[in-house]
Amino acid sequence: MFSHLPDHVKGLLLAAVGGLTLTVDIPFLRLANGEAWSVMLTRSIIVVAVTVLFVAVMRMSGQGSRRIIPGVHGWIVAALYGLSTVTFMIAVFNTTTANLVFILAFNPMFAALLSWMFMGERPKGVTLIAMILMAVGVFIIVEEGLGTGNLFGDLMSLAASFCIAAAIVITRASGKDMSFAPMVGSALPALVAGLVVAQQGYAVEQPWWLLVNGLIIFPISFIGLAAAPRFIPGAEVAMFYLLETVLAPVWVWMIFAEVPTRQSAIGGTILIATLLAHSMWQLHSGRKRKAVTVPRHPT
Repeated sequence: MFSHLPDHVKGLLLAAVGGLTLTVDIPFLRLANGEAWSVMLTRSIIVVAVTVLFVAVMRMSGQGSRRIIPGVHGWIVAALYGLSTVTFMIAVFNTTTANLVFILAFNPMFAALLSWMFMGERPKGVTLIAMILMAVGVFIIVEEGLGTGNLFGDLMSLAASFCIAAAIVITRASGKDMSFAPMVGSALPALVAGLVVAQQGYAVEQPWWLLVNGLIIFPISFIGLAAAPRFIPGAEVAMFYLLETVLAPVWVWMIFAEVPTRQSAIGGTILIATLLAHSMWQLHSGRKRKAVTVPRHPT
Protein backbone atom coordinates (compact mmCIF):
# COMPACT_ATOMS: atom_id res chain seq x y z
CA MET A 1 0.00 0.00 0.00
CA PHE A 2 2.80 2.39 0.91
CA SER A 3 5.45 1.00 -1.46
CA HIS A 4 5.21 4.06 -3.73
CA LEU A 5 6.02 6.48 -0.90
CA PRO A 6 9.55 7.85 -0.34
CA ASP A 7 11.52 6.07 2.39
CA HIS A 8 11.52 9.11 4.65
CA VAL A 9 7.72 9.37 4.49
CA LYS A 10 7.39 5.65 5.26
CA GLY A 11 9.61 6.09 8.30
CA LEU A 12 7.63 9.09 9.54
CA LEU A 13 4.31 7.27 9.12
CA LEU A 14 5.55 4.17 10.94
CA ALA A 15 6.99 6.23 13.80
CA ALA A 16 3.87 8.43 14.06
CA VAL A 17 1.45 5.49 14.24
CA GLY A 18 3.69 3.72 16.73
CA GLY A 19 4.19 6.81 18.87
CA LEU A 20 0.49 7.74 19.00
CA THR A 21 -0.54 4.20 19.92
CA LEU A 22 2.10 4.09 22.64
CA THR A 23 0.51 7.05 24.46
CA VAL A 24 -2.26 4.83 25.88
CA ASP A 25 0.09 2.07 27.05
CA ILE A 26 0.54 3.28 30.64
CA PRO A 27 -3.19 3.99 31.28
CA PHE A 28 -4.08 0.47 30.07
CA LEU A 29 -1.46 -1.07 32.35
CA ARG A 30 -2.73 0.84 35.37
CA LEU A 31 -6.39 0.15 34.62
CA ALA A 32 -5.64 -3.56 35.06
CA ASN A 33 -5.22 -2.78 38.77
CA GLY A 34 -2.66 -5.46 39.45
CA GLU A 35 0.70 -6.09 41.07
CA ALA A 36 3.68 -5.02 38.93
CA TRP A 37 5.20 -8.45 38.23
CA SER A 38 1.80 -10.03 37.56
CA VAL A 39 0.97 -7.25 35.08
CA MET A 40 4.35 -7.71 33.38
CA LEU A 41 3.87 -11.48 33.15
CA THR A 42 0.37 -11.22 31.69
CA ARG A 43 1.19 -8.66 29.03
CA SER A 44 4.45 -10.35 28.05
CA ILE A 45 2.80 -13.76 27.62
CA ILE A 46 0.09 -12.20 25.45
CA VAL A 47 2.70 -10.44 23.28
CA VAL A 48 4.73 -13.65 22.88
CA ALA A 49 1.55 -15.52 21.90
CA VAL A 50 0.72 -12.84 19.32
CA THR A 51 4.25 -13.17 17.94
CA VAL A 52 3.91 -16.93 17.56
CA LEU A 53 0.57 -16.39 15.77
CA PHE A 54 2.12 -13.83 13.40
CA VAL A 55 4.98 -16.18 12.56
CA ALA A 56 2.55 -19.05 11.92
CA VAL A 57 0.46 -16.86 9.59
CA MET A 58 3.61 -15.77 7.75
CA ARG A 59 4.68 -19.37 7.25
CA MET A 60 1.23 -20.30 5.95
CA SER A 61 1.20 -17.34 3.55
CA GLY A 62 4.47 -18.39 1.95
CA GLN A 63 6.78 -15.93 3.71
CA GLY A 64 8.63 -18.66 5.55
CA SER A 65 11.98 -17.56 4.18
CA ARG A 66 11.83 -14.24 6.04
CA ARG A 67 14.02 -14.17 9.14
CA ILE A 68 12.08 -13.04 12.20
CA ILE A 69 15.27 -12.08 14.04
CA PRO A 70 18.06 -11.05 11.61
CA GLY A 71 21.23 -12.47 13.07
CA VAL A 72 23.24 -11.41 16.12
CA HIS A 73 22.21 -7.76 15.84
CA GLY A 74 18.58 -8.84 15.91
CA TRP A 75 19.02 -10.82 19.12
CA ILE A 76 20.83 -7.91 20.78
CA VAL A 77 18.03 -5.54 19.79
CA ALA A 78 15.41 -8.01 21.03
CA ALA A 79 17.24 -8.32 24.37
CA LEU A 80 17.43 -4.53 24.70
CA TYR A 81 13.70 -4.16 24.04
CA GLY A 82 13.04 -6.95 26.56
CA LEU A 83 15.20 -5.23 29.17
CA SER A 84 13.49 -1.91 28.43
CA THR A 85 10.13 -3.57 29.12
CA VAL A 86 11.34 -4.91 32.47
CA THR A 87 12.69 -1.52 33.61
CA PHE A 88 9.67 0.33 32.16
CA MET A 89 7.15 -1.88 33.95
CA ILE A 90 9.04 -1.52 37.25
CA ALA A 91 9.03 2.26 36.77
CA VAL A 92 5.25 2.33 36.09
CA PHE A 93 4.63 1.07 39.61
CA ASN A 94 7.44 2.96 41.39
CA THR A 95 7.13 6.54 40.16
CA THR A 96 4.51 8.90 38.77
CA THR A 97 3.44 8.69 35.14
CA ALA A 98 4.67 12.24 34.54
CA ASN A 99 8.14 11.44 35.89
CA LEU A 100 8.28 8.25 33.83
CA VAL A 101 7.37 9.76 30.48
CA PHE A 102 9.37 12.93 31.03
CA ILE A 103 12.51 10.88 31.70
CA LEU A 104 11.76 8.63 28.73
CA ALA A 105 11.87 11.81 26.65
CA PHE A 106 15.66 11.81 27.13
CA ASN A 107 15.63 8.94 24.61
CA PRO A 108 16.59 11.09 21.56
CA MET A 109 19.62 12.50 23.33
CA PHE A 110 20.76 9.01 24.36
CA ALA A 111 20.31 7.99 20.71
CA ALA A 112 22.35 10.96 19.49
CA LEU A 113 25.09 10.25 22.03
CA LEU A 114 25.29 6.55 21.15
CA SER A 115 25.30 7.34 17.43
CA TRP A 116 28.24 9.67 18.06
CA MET A 117 30.15 7.06 20.08
CA PHE A 118 29.58 4.01 17.87
CA MET A 119 28.65 5.32 14.41
CA GLY A 120 30.80 8.42 14.24
CA GLU A 121 27.74 10.65 13.72
CA ARG A 122 29.05 13.67 15.61
CA PRO A 123 26.18 15.83 16.87
CA LYS A 124 26.20 19.51 15.98
CA GLY A 125 26.67 22.19 18.60
CA VAL A 126 22.93 22.79 18.87
CA THR A 127 22.38 19.12 19.68
CA LEU A 128 25.08 19.20 22.35
CA ILE A 129 23.41 22.22 23.96
CA ALA A 130 20.08 20.37 23.83
CA MET A 131 21.69 17.37 25.56
CA ILE A 132 22.91 19.58 28.40
CA LEU A 133 19.53 21.27 28.85
CA MET A 134 17.71 17.94 28.82
CA ALA A 135 20.17 16.49 31.31
CA VAL A 136 19.31 19.41 33.61
CA GLY A 137 15.61 18.64 33.20
CA VAL A 138 16.14 14.96 34.02
CA PHE A 139 18.27 15.90 37.05
CA ILE A 140 15.49 18.13 38.40
CA ILE A 141 12.98 15.27 38.14
CA VAL A 142 15.30 12.60 39.55
CA GLU A 143 16.49 14.91 42.37
CA GLU A 144 12.88 15.23 43.48
CA GLY A 145 12.72 11.46 43.75
CA LEU A 146 15.22 11.61 46.62
CA GLY A 147 12.59 13.29 48.77
CA THR A 148 9.44 11.62 47.50
CA GLY A 149 10.59 8.00 47.44
CA ASN A 150 10.40 7.81 43.63
CA LEU A 151 14.15 7.66 43.01
CA PHE A 152 14.20 3.93 42.21
CA GLY A 153 11.34 4.32 39.72
CA ASP A 154 13.02 7.37 38.17
CA LEU A 155 16.27 5.44 37.71
CA MET A 156 14.34 2.57 36.11
CA SER A 157 12.78 5.12 33.74
CA LEU A 158 16.26 6.32 32.80
CA ALA A 159 17.40 2.72 32.21
CA ALA A 160 14.38 2.06 29.97
CA SER A 161 15.14 5.20 27.97
CA PHE A 162 18.75 4.13 27.45
CA CYS A 163 17.80 0.59 26.36
CA ILE A 164 15.31 1.86 23.78
CA ALA A 165 17.84 4.37 22.42
CA ALA A 166 20.49 1.64 22.13
CA ALA A 167 18.03 -0.62 20.29
CA ILE A 168 17.17 2.18 17.85
CA VAL A 169 20.82 2.98 17.12
CA ILE A 170 21.75 -0.68 16.54
CA THR A 171 18.76 -1.06 14.24
CA ARG A 172 19.83 2.01 12.29
CA ALA A 173 23.45 0.84 12.07
CA SER A 174 22.53 -2.67 10.90
CA GLY A 175 19.97 -1.53 8.32
CA LYS A 176 18.01 -4.73 9.00
CA ASP A 177 14.30 -5.27 9.56
CA MET A 178 13.77 -5.39 13.34
CA SER A 179 9.96 -5.22 13.24
CA PHE A 180 9.54 -8.34 15.37
CA ALA A 181 12.44 -7.71 17.76
CA PRO A 182 10.36 -5.93 20.46
CA MET A 183 7.78 -8.73 20.41
CA VAL A 184 10.36 -11.52 20.55
CA GLY A 185 12.12 -9.57 23.29
CA SER A 186 8.97 -9.89 25.42
CA ALA A 187 10.11 -13.42 26.24
CA LEU A 188 12.69 -11.89 28.62
CA PRO A 189 10.22 -9.98 30.85
CA ALA A 190 7.88 -12.99 30.71
CA LEU A 191 10.67 -15.20 32.08
CA VAL A 192 11.76 -12.72 34.76
CA ALA A 193 8.21 -11.94 35.88
CA GLY A 194 7.29 -15.63 35.82
CA LEU A 195 10.05 -16.43 38.31
CA VAL A 196 8.89 -13.68 40.66
CA VAL A 197 5.16 -14.50 40.38
CA ALA A 198 5.89 -18.17 41.07
CA GLN A 199 7.26 -17.07 44.45
CA GLN A 200 4.79 -14.39 45.51
CA GLY A 201 1.57 -15.29 43.67
CA TYR A 202 -0.52 -13.76 40.87
CA ALA A 203 -2.62 -10.61 41.42
CA VAL A 204 -4.44 -8.81 38.58
CA GLU A 205 -8.03 -7.66 39.11
CA GLN A 206 -8.97 -6.65 35.56
CA PRO A 207 -6.79 -8.59 33.11
CA TRP A 208 -8.91 -7.70 30.04
CA TRP A 209 -7.13 -4.32 29.90
CA LEU A 210 -3.87 -6.21 29.53
CA LEU A 211 -5.43 -8.41 26.84
CA VAL A 212 -6.22 -5.35 24.72
CA ASN A 213 -2.80 -3.91 25.51
CA GLY A 214 -0.94 -7.08 24.51
CA LEU A 215 -3.03 -7.88 21.43
CA ILE A 216 -3.31 -4.38 19.97
CA ILE A 217 -1.44 -1.56 21.71
CA PHE A 218 2.00 -3.13 22.20
CA PRO A 219 2.30 -4.81 18.74
CA ILE A 220 1.18 -1.73 16.79
CA SER A 221 3.32 0.71 18.76
CA PHE A 222 6.55 -1.23 18.85
CA ILE A 223 6.36 -2.72 15.36
CA GLY A 224 5.96 0.81 14.01
CA LEU A 225 8.74 2.28 16.13
CA ALA A 226 11.07 -0.68 15.54
CA ALA A 227 10.60 -0.65 11.75
CA ALA A 228 10.94 3.14 11.32
CA PRO A 229 14.77 3.30 11.78
CA ARG A 230 15.16 1.46 8.47
CA PHE A 231 13.96 4.64 6.74
CA ILE A 232 14.80 7.61 9.00
CA PRO A 233 17.63 8.42 11.48
CA GLY A 234 17.45 6.90 14.95
CA ALA A 235 17.34 10.27 16.71
CA GLU A 236 14.36 11.24 14.55
CA VAL A 237 12.51 8.04 15.45
CA ALA A 238 13.24 8.59 19.12
CA MET A 239 11.54 11.98 18.98
CA PHE A 240 8.20 10.31 18.31
CA TYR A 241 8.38 9.01 21.87
CA LEU A 242 7.72 12.68 22.73
CA LEU A 243 4.06 12.00 21.88
CA GLU A 244 3.87 9.73 24.93
CA THR A 245 5.63 12.39 27.02
CA VAL A 246 2.96 14.94 26.16
CA LEU A 247 -0.19 12.80 26.02
CA ALA A 248 0.27 10.01 28.61
CA PRO A 249 0.14 12.40 31.61
CA VAL A 250 -3.04 13.89 30.11
CA TRP A 251 -4.76 10.48 29.88
CA VAL A 252 -3.61 9.58 33.43
CA TRP A 253 -4.83 12.93 34.76
CA MET A 254 -8.23 12.40 33.10
CA ILE A 255 -8.59 8.80 34.34
CA PHE A 256 -6.78 8.74 37.71
CA ALA A 257 -6.65 12.45 38.64
CA GLU A 258 -2.87 12.18 39.06
CA VAL A 259 -1.39 15.68 38.83
CA PRO A 260 2.38 16.17 38.26
CA THR A 261 4.30 17.82 41.10
CA ARG A 262 5.73 21.30 40.64
CA GLN A 263 9.33 20.07 40.33
CA SER A 264 8.33 17.33 37.88
CA ALA A 265 6.43 19.88 35.81
CA ILE A 266 9.47 22.19 35.72
CA GLY A 267 11.85 19.42 34.65
CA GLY A 268 9.32 18.08 32.15
CA THR A 269 8.77 21.53 30.65
CA ILE A 270 12.53 21.91 30.13
CA LEU A 271 12.65 18.50 28.41
CA ILE A 272 9.65 19.11 26.14
CA ALA A 273 10.65 22.68 25.23
CA THR A 274 14.20 21.58 24.40
CA LEU A 275 12.98 18.65 22.30
CA LEU A 276 10.51 20.79 20.39
CA ALA A 277 13.10 23.49 19.72
CA HIS A 278 15.66 20.90 18.63
CA SER A 279 13.12 19.18 16.37
CA MET A 280 12.21 22.47 14.70
CA TRP A 281 15.90 23.23 14.19
CA GLN A 282 16.45 19.78 12.60
CA LEU A 283 13.49 20.29 10.29
CA HIS A 284 14.72 23.73 9.24
CA SER A 285 18.29 22.48 8.70
CA GLY A 286 17.04 19.52 6.65
CA ARG A 287 15.08 21.80 4.35
CA LYS A 288 18.08 24.08 3.87
CA ARG A 289 20.32 21.12 2.96
CA LYS A 290 17.73 19.82 0.54
CA ALA A 291 17.44 23.24 -1.11
CA VAL A 292 21.21 23.45 -1.52
CA THR A 293 21.44 20.00 -3.15
CA VAL A 294 18.62 20.59 -5.64
CA PRO A 295 20.23 20.65 -9.12
CA ARG A 296 19.75 23.86 -11.05
CA HIS A 297 19.46 24.21 -14.80
CA PRO A 298 22.28 26.20 -16.41
CA THR A 299 21.32 29.71 -17.49
